[in-house]
Amino acid sequence: MTITPIEQLFTIFNETALSLQEEVGFSYLEALAETGENIFHESILQEELSELTVKRLKKQYESLQLERFTKEDIRKAFQLVILKGMKENIQPNHQMTPDSVGMLLSYLVERFVKEPSFHLLDPAVGTGNLLLTVLNHLQQRNIEAIGIDIDDLLIKLAYINANLQEQPIQFFNQDSLEPLFIEQVDAVIADLPVGYYPNDVRASEFELNADTGHAYSHHLFIEQGVRYTKPGGYLFFIIPNGLFESDQAGKLHEYLKEHVVIQGLLQFPINMFKNKNAAKSILVLQKKGEKVQLPKQALLVNLPSLSNRNEMDKILLQIEKWFQENKG
Repeated sequence: MTITPIEQLFTIFNETALSLQEEVGFSYLEALAETGENIFHESILQEELSELTVKRLKKQYESLQLERFTKEDIRKAFQLVILKGMKENIQPNHQMTPDSVGMLLSYLVERFVKEPSFHLLDPAVGTGNLLLTVLNHLQQRNIEAIGIDIDDLLIKLAYINANLQEQPIQFFNQDSLEPLFIEQVDAVIADLPVGYYPNDVRASEFELNADTGHAYSHHLFIEQGVRYTKPGGYLFFIIPNGLFESDQAGKLHEYLKEHVVIQGLLQFPINMFKNKNAAKSILVLQKKGEKVQLPKQALLVNLPSLSNRNEMDKILLQIEKWFQENKG
């Protein structure tokens, strides 16, 4: 039986991470970050290992020639080992964006953002999977990418993930809702972290702060994204389907009406998610600016099952038709 490139990579990432986990007492994800560093630097950086483990790791690393693999093979294999580690120690906001969602979002970025060179921000970058999916699918473009996350382990995995794929991303380990030390960008992507934001003092500086109690972090992420986008720039948010039905939805409607143009809403099929409450959509916004025009009508799509080739082809034709009629 032939082993696929992804299986080959998965085996080496997994086995070397397990060796480091056993010997040094790391968590699996910490060990994965360490083995990723070793592979990237082509040397074993941990000093506390036994001679036997060093020999075994050297042999496995030497059998791996990364240049033989595509960026997407590396991304998918690294995604699988991260998912394995997350199953051991899961937190609700650390769900990884499904590949099919990432692919569709990449396609939308490609169609809406016309510049051959542009700046792209992911303020909820996590392990980097969504951002790297977009960069790998837009390799013909010259994209300067920035990823921000508050979780130091996730951002370490993200920068190792980017290094192994040779994608030059600038990473910041900070609360994405605090002031950012970046220029405004041409486009923002984010799989919005859903929940309450605990820092009421900081939340009070946002238009979308709650009148009582904690603000919704997903609302604040939208506002922060708009703040750091150039006039006319685009924002692509993976949102919970109930975004416009919450007790704070009225305020969100008003904010969006004032600052952005809604270009599109693409809803994924409910059966893609564990339950109805976990279902998501992609919301496409454009920040208002001098040359920004309202579309004749927003791109509203109920997506079929993404594995249904024929239905997806029909939908993509409809989307292309919308672009011709609204974007010229």
